[in-house]
Amino acid sequence: MNEVEVDSSKLQSAKNLATVVYALQALSLLIGISGIAAIIINYIKRDDVAGTWVAGHFRWQIRTFWFALLWAVIGWVTMWLFVGWIVWCAGYVWFIYRVVRGWLNLNDGKEMYAA
Repeated sequence: MNEVEVDSSKLQSAKNLATVVYALQALSLLIGISGIAAIIINYIKRDDVAGTWVAGHFRWQIRTFWFALLWAVIGWVTMWLFVGWIVWCAGYVWFIYRVVRGWLNLNDGKEMYAA
């Protein structure tokens, strides 16, 4: 196998992993534990995608997870003020936006966080 084929297979593997993580993130809206599986995959495989344009998608996915968790906690803490419901709804919409935008960019072969 030549260098181009190795890079091509590494890139395809990275895209497949990112697709799986986006699917797990989307599924986490119904089955929360899949979000935990997604973030574990992100951290375990982050070095494998380093040096590819897909690495930006992993960064996007990791940030999506942690900020969604932050908004969920803030919403829960402020639930008694009614503000919590607004935070939860906004966080829910934001999370869907992040997953959809990332997944569409991945399918179009676009980087996230392009310079």
